[in-house]
Amino acid sequence: MQGFSGSGLGCVRGERQVFADLDFAVAPGHALLLAGANGSGKSSLLRIMAGLLRADAGALYWNAADTADDEDAHRRRLAYVGHADPVKPALSVRENLAFWARLHGLDTREETALTRFGIDRLADMPARYLSAGQRRRLTLARLAIGRDGAADPPLWLLDEPAAGLDTVAEAMLADTVLGHLAAGGIAVIASHGGALDAALAGQAERFEIVPFAEQR
Repeated sequence: MQGFSGSGLGCVRGERQVFADLDFAVAPGHALLLAGANGSGKSSLLRIMAGLLRADAGALYWNAADTADDEDAHRRRLAYVGHADPVKPALSVRENLAFWARLHGLDTREETALTRFGIDRLADMPARYLSAGQRRRLTLARLAIGRDGAADPPLWLLDEPAAGLDTVAEAMLADTVLGHLAAGGIAVIASHGGALDAALAGQAERFEIVPFAEQR
């Protein structure tokens, strides 16, 4: 099938089985909203999808091809946003975005990204002076530096991206994700509900992760 999917995925952390036998599939133009209690494995699943953590069982597929067959190609096709904000404090806001664009081989569209997340007035400020909310906006602005009219990179993996955002910034994030889906992109998002989930409801499927201990 076209899109991103997983079959029989399992994860063990330490000596604890976090989840087992997870299957999912999400088509281009759609999102998968990961739900579940804290500790159910949402972050671990996203890290497995991003290639940052090795699955203990199962496989991931992109357009029916096993991602393990070309891990470098899989890394190039995704954008991962975790809990931490990987901001370089010595660089300005604009320079951070330019760095990320070069890292992923994307056209440099800092102005679009700056405006999209309302940080254009901070463009020349060193990132060390940003507040926590501004740092989060800068991290998320990476999602808006791709090529106009194209989902590039096509796969977004977002771990509670709205955490720490005010309602205005959350609306900006929702619009950015919807634009990505409209261009044929795919998003997998872990969240606790809220405005982002509501905004994506028409193009998203909810995927509940049941902890392994509750499956028995």
